[in-house]
Amino acid sequence: MMKVLFCTGEALKASSRHCRSLVSLCVGYLGEHLEDLIEDIDDIAPAFPFHVKGKLLAIARRRGLLCDELLASLADNSWEILDVSGSDVTDASLIVAAQTCPRLQDVDISRCNKLTPTAVRALVEHCPSLRTLRCGGTPMSDTVARKSISHILPKLNRNEEEDSWEALETKPVAEGAQALRWLVWPGIDANSRERLANECPRIVINPIFSWKTYGVVPRAAQPRVVLDEFLLDDIDPKTWAVVTKVAVRLPKAAVSTTDELKNELSVAEKFRLAFVARDERLAPKRAKNARQNQRRAEKAWLSSDTEAKSHVWAGIARKSLKNLAL
Repeated sequence: MMKVLFCTGEALKASSRHCRSLVSLCVGYLGEHLEDLIEDIDDIAPAFPFHVKGKLLAIARRRGLLCDELLASLADNSWEILDVSGSDVTDASLIVAAQTCPRLQDVDISRCNKLTPTAVRALVEHCPSLRTLRCGGTPMSDTVARKSISHILPKLNRNEEEDSWEALETKPVAEGAQALRWLVWPGIDANSRERLANECPRIVINPIFSWKTYGVVPRAAQPRVVLDEFLLDDIDPKTWAVVTKVAVRLPKAAVSTTDELKNELSVAEKFRLAFVARDERLAPKRAKNARQNQRRAEKAWLSSDTEAKSHVWAGIARKSLKNLAL
């Protein structure tokens, strides 16, 4: 508590510049005790504003506490950046984050050894504004980045040709990272670099920041810049001084239920459930093929049956006569 009764205006301004805000002090206190909040984060997170969620996620990453529970619970649909580098997050939570945060523009998934190309594909599909992607950093992460190139490269969809406009499904014309411009991948191999340069020269790989590129290369694409650093400008660095590793946990009920089902189901029941799931998955395709076959049969009947042709031409003639009468 400061006594400001006899302070001048200049002194008050100086003290305000060097004193942290009440929000920052509260966030710092929560960050110091973040490991005690993980179990109840699902109930607590909805009460936090979006910028507080971002600060807590950045603190958790620095403390080694960033896990699936925190990422899935703190993700907010207003976020434009996401930095999970060096954490233990898996595909499950990153897919949830991509679905929750469709406005993401800058993402750092470097040194995340538990991620697979499935997570990268989800980012590309659900975040159309993605412009900067940081990946690699470890042998495992480099391998994932290499396998994810096919998901990153923009390309046109090759959909099955339909017989009529009514049956044409509304699908995106293109897929891949349409807005991606900057790719930060320090350990990129020669083959991957050549493939990216040939198929999508628009993507700049490992941009070099200098006075010539000042104002051209964004802050998020500069390797030396920590992506979420600006979120903690007003937070005491002592908040993340203690690093604690927390293992990724699944709900106990879900784990026990899954184990019980695995033990109870017989081989025949597993085959039956797999067949039912496959049948349900292919049902829309069968209905679509049936409609196509019906339309083709109707066209063939009209082209081969003389009586059907006469009915069709008679109908066309009647419509023409009505139009002339009008």
